Amino acid sequence: MNITHHRWWVPALNREMGINRYGEQGIAFLAFPAQEGDHRNLEGFGLIEAIAPFIEKGKVQFFTVDSYDAESWTSQSLPPWERGPRHEAYVRYIMEEVVPFIRSHTTAPIWTTGVSMGAYHAANFLFRFPHTFAGTIALSGVYELSEFLGSYSDEIVYLNSPLWYLPNLTDPYYLDELRKKRIILCVGQGDWEEPMLTQTRQMERILREKGIPAWVDIWGHDVYHDWPWWKRQLWYFLERELGVPA
Repeated sequence: MNITHHRWWVPALNREMGINRYGEQGIAFLAFPAQEGDHRNLEGFGLIEAIAPFIEKGKVQFFTVDSYDAESWTSQSLPPWERGPRHEAYVRYIMEEVVPFIRSHTTAPIWTTGVSMGAYHAANFLFRFPHTFAGTIALSGVYELSEFLGSYSDEIVYLNSPLWYLPNLTDPYYLDELRKKRIILCVGQGDWEEPMLTQTRQMERILREKGIPAWVDIWGHDVYHDWPWWKRQLWYFLERELGVPA
């Protein structure tokens, strides 16, 4: 497997941000780490190794990025009203720097993916920017931010909470774009899968009401919120979408 490492200074975030690229061919996956993780998170916990045959056979390539959670939504020091603008700076970094970086390496469709908090980002970026991304595989995500912000809300929080903005989405352009996407949301019913389970079921209902096709897959009561299951799930969905990596 070809692996390349990239870093550059991002003035809007006041820090250096890293990206790892795994593979050189196939669908491009913009992959977000678990909560407060960095671009080495998915490799470090064995997820890249778990799906290596798909990368080695040229079916997919992964671009793994740093999170900005600790400086935004999950910050322990910032008041809630300061976290949204920080997240929007991260959004600009992804859309204005990371996406062009991916595009400089491939013309393949770009999907998003992630686990836990990374699944939130993966889904939110697809729903906000359906003209850029072709699909998402979101594993054990939350889809609104009260877990981190309590009862606080403002316009930025609203615009980053799919459970809140999707029910009110009426723009034909966005709805038509979203109906063309491949949307996969998965969650287990075992330990530590709340509030992700409840919110995934809510997403299923909202997407159905909006006529947006989605594969919402609820796994069993033995399926808990941790890496062993995310590895199995990602393999499963890649195999169903792309076939056996032979």
